[in-house]
Parts: sequence; C-alpha cells; structure tokens
Amino acid sequence: MEKLINLNFNPKPPTILHLDLNSCFATIEQQANPLLRGKPIAVAAYTTPSGCIIAPSIEAKMLGIKVGMRVKDGRRIYPKLIVLPPDPDKYRSVHLALRRLLQDYTENLTPKSIDEFVLDLEGCPSLKLGPAAVAKEIKLRIKREIGDWLTVSIGIGPNRFLAKTASSLKKPDGLEEINCENYLDVYSRLRLTDLCGIKSNNLARLNNGGIYTVLEMFKSSVQSLRRAFHSVLGYHWYLRLHGFEIDDVLFARRSYGNSYALPDNRETVEQLTPILMKLCEKAGFRMRQAGYKAGGIHTGLLYRDGAYWHQGRNQPSLLFDSRDIYKAALAILIRSPYKKPVHTLAVSCFNLQKEKGQQLSLMENSEKKENLVSAIDRINERWGSFVLTPAQMVGTKDLMPDRVSFGGIRELTEAVLD
Repeated sequence: MEKLINLNFNPKPPTILHLDLNSCFATIEQQANPLLRGKPIAVAAYTTPSGCIIAPSIEAKMLGIKVGMRVKDGRRIYPKLIVLPPDPDKYRSVHLALRRLLQDYTENLTPKSIDEFVLDLEGCPSLKLGPAAVAKEIKLRIKREIGDWLTVSIGIGPNRFLAKTASSLKKPDGLEEINCENYLDVYSRLRLTDLCGIKSNNLARLNNGGIYTVLEMFKSSVQSLRRAFHSVLGYHWYLRLHGFEIDDVLFARRSYGNSYALPDNRETVEQLTPILMKLCEKAGFRMRQAGYKAGGIHTGLLYRDGAYWHQGRNQPSLLFDSRDIYKAALAILIRSPYKKPVHTLAVSCFNLQKEKGQQLSLMENSEKKENLVSAIDRINERWGSFVLTPAQMVGTKDLMPDRVSFGGIRELTEAVLD
C-alpha cells in the first residue's frame, strides 16, 4: 500500500460530524406509538395500493421493502405491512428538538434535510472531548431527551463529504470515522456508486475514463478527473476524496413552489383552476413569510401518459399577492397545447427578491394591498391554514394535505434563524 504522505490526503484532524436519523418518518411513528415498535411499517404518500412508500422502517427494509415502492408491492413482500399516512407535525417537532440539542455542541450547525445535520466542532469547547466522544454523548442524549426508540448514524471526517460517507458505513445506529490513517482501507471497501453523487451517468463517465473503483478515482490526477467529468466537477471530486472541504456552501433560496399529484382525472382548465389557486396560495404564503417577492412564475404539468409541459415567465413587476401569482400561473397554464388528463400540477415563484418596497402602480394602492395580504396571512397563521381563502378554492379542502419532504427544512431554518 502506498505511503499516505505521497497521496496528499488532508492531515487535518477530523472535526466534522454528519448525523442521520435512521428511517426518519417511520422511526418517529414508532416512537410516538410503542405498539408499532419492532414491526415492519411504512409511511406512504397515500395508503391506497398504488400509494408510494416514502419511509419504510428498519424492520421493513430488512425484508426488502424500499423507498419508492408501491404499497401493493410492499404488501406482496410482507402482507402484514402496516402502512401509515405522513404526519408532518411530528417530523418537524423532532427535527427542531434535534436542532436544539445539537446547538449545545457548536454554533456551526447546518441542517441538510429533515433527518440530516452537519456539525463542525472546530474551535468549539466540545472538541476537547474528541469527535467520537461527542458523537456518543449525542446518541445518548437523543434517547434520553427526545425519544428512546430514535437511533442516529453519525459519521466523522475531515470534510462534509467524508463525514456523510462515514455515516452510511454501518447503518442503522452506526458511528464511523474516516481520517488520514484509515481512508485507504475504507476506499478499498466502497463501490463508486456508494459515493453520494455518483449515479449511473457519472459512473459511465468515470468508466469511460478508465476509472472503475474508488481507489482508482482517489489516485487519479486532477486532469484525469476533469477529463472524465468534462468540467470543474472533476477538481471538486479530487478535493473531496483527498479530505479537503469543497461543500461548505449554503446556497441562497432560489424559488418557492408546490406541486400536487391529482387523485382523479382532470384535464380542462376549469377543472384544474381550484387546485392551481391552492398551490399559489401555499407557495405565496411561504414566500411572504420569508420576506420575498417574486419576479417570475413557473407552471408545470405532468400528464398521465408521461408527457411533460412547463413554462416560466418573468413578470413586469414583483409579485407578493397570491391572487396575482395565480393570475400569472393561470396565464401560463392556458398556453399548454395539450388537453389530456393531468397527473401532477406544479407552480413555483422564482427570481426572488427581498425588497421592502417596489415601484408604485398608477392603477392600485400597493401599500393598502400589502397591508391586506399581510392581515390575511396573520389570520391564517393564527387560526389555521386557509381559514380565509379565495372563492376559487371552494371544494379543495381535502386536496393537497400537509406534506414535508426529507429536504423540506428551508422554511424551518428561515423561521428559526431569520
């Protein structure tokens, strides 16, 4: 085996911890209901046979039930599979509890998703304990203070990428470290597709460049990796595998949007507009809560035959009122050349700007409009979503239930940190 010093691996002691809550949604359901513990369960977007499983429990995973599988297919594997609908309030509550606990160890805490956190202990008093000791203490405190059924896998590394890689080495409830002494041994046991970000396309690029293993990728020059990836990404991968930080970047919010998979066949504009209005209301409310206005609106339609049509348009003025967002989204919707059943309808606001004021219109009083919208938002926030709604949304009460995605923590972060 080659000498470590010749391979230029970062000699910096590991200070990064990556924490991953195992089987997040399903485990939280088991924590809330002890009768579900130790049993194969799955949280699904819809509990109907065609519903998509979004979180199988550890017990279900051991039987071969996977994320993305249909409920009916999961029950073919295990007929007694318990299927539950999502309960977003539970998941948000645990996420916030974890955040409060982890902030005791470092101010440099980054939530990466609803179930993942990155902690940088460098320069913190907690580092005196050592990263492994901190990780063990966090595991014990989670069970004692948040939930005795919750388990987390923690990885330790000199950069975020290797800490995340280490967290996946021994799931569930793992604690592993990648450092300048053991990295070659770890790399020798990994496949290229075990690296986060290496899927079929990147795998093909690497193979075309004569790179078939993680060790070969690590030993490749910057030039070889740049040729394989056809971009600067090759240099980024070189830095990651050599233990240097390249992923310590917090990207700004680029858009606010919502989508909805329709439970029935709808194809005309008249049938779609109530759902479109509700999507605009949800996206507009979230955008305003964060203090943004939108310079552009995007509408997308996924049809039941697999076809997809979408269009985004910049607006002549910044939009903040959900009714104006709806008008812009509707103008795009009616441009679709297809008249066939829609599977999924999506709306998003982009070109975001945190602007206190905007050019006043000669046709309306913008200040009064902003005050009215703000008042409606405060009522809905206090008394429940959609207490005050446009008439266009009549009949949509049971459509678009509350959801939270694994990556859907941006609003929580904005609410806590802004």
